[in-house]
This record gives sequence, C-alpha cells and structure tokens, in this order.
Amino acid sequence: MTMASRIAQHLKKTGVHYDLIQHTHGASSLQSAMAARIRPEQLAKAVIIGNGESFRMCVIPADRKLVLKTLNHHMQDHFRLLHEDEICKIFDDCDVGAIPAFGQVYGMPVTWDNALLDTDDIYIESGDHTHLLHLNRGAFMELMGRQDHCDISEPLSSMHDRTLH
Repeated sequence: MTMASRIAQHLKKTGVHYDLIQHTHGASSLQSAMAARIRPEQLAKAVIIGNGESFRMCVIPADRKLVLKTLNHHMQDHFRLLHEDEICKIFDDCDVGAIPAFGQVYGMPVTWDNALLDTDDIYIESGDHTHLLHLNRGAFMELMGRQDHCDISEPLSSMHDRTLH
C-alpha cells in the first residue's frame, strides 16, 4: 500500500496538488521524518482522542506532544488518548501507527495545532510506514478547511507532568 484508499479518493476529489514521497520504514512519526530527510516540525502527525461519546483527531508537528489539559480547556470537554485497538477499528485502511492527518475523511472533527502555520512544506503519513504526502501550506490549509485550530502542543523536550504523547 502506498496510500490509504479513502485518502486517495479524497485527494482526487479535492484536486489538491501533492507529492508522494517514499522513504525507508519508520515506526514513528519522528523516525519517518528522519528516514525522509525532513525536519520533524514539517511532519504533521495525527493523535486520536475520545471522550466516551465521540472521537477527534488532533494534528500536531512530529517534534511536539499534545497537551490534553490545554485541548480539554479549549474544547470544554474531557478527552483521553485512544488505545491502538480503538484506532485500528476506525482507520481500517491504514497500517497501525501511520494514520493520515485528515480526520474529516474518516468522519471525525479535527483540531490542528497553530505551530503548523509556520511551515511552508507539510508532510503527512499516507497510511503506511514508507510513504509521506507532501503538501505546500496552501494545500494543507485548503484540506483543513474550517477545521478547528489553536495552540494544543508543546515541544517534546519540555518535561511537564501535565502533558501526554
């Protein structure tokens, strides 16, 4: 597989320009960024959360971690990280751990991190561990449409006990 079938259909329908970049296997978003020789802040990773009733995708740079306390305050809700077995049921056309950052394609709302506004070239997992989608900032913004965005992450190197992922 080079791209999840639903993502391929969505990109064809929208007509947004993208490149498909092949790289050696990367088990995590940081490893994929290194394998593709891109800066980690350019790779937008998907983090899936739920509140018991609904799911939401958070899209943050690979060199950052989601701050659930900040997101929950913003959403006025109480979300938690989903387990891999819960995620596999939703993203059945993707390899485990290679979720494309387009939750709207899978029927879930998205909150993306404002840190992605500073990136001209954005890379996204395609659904497997050896390919990335490359988009320019304009194409990424077009695909995000009116999805929610705010500051929901902090650098991985920051060690606060209030953070997850």
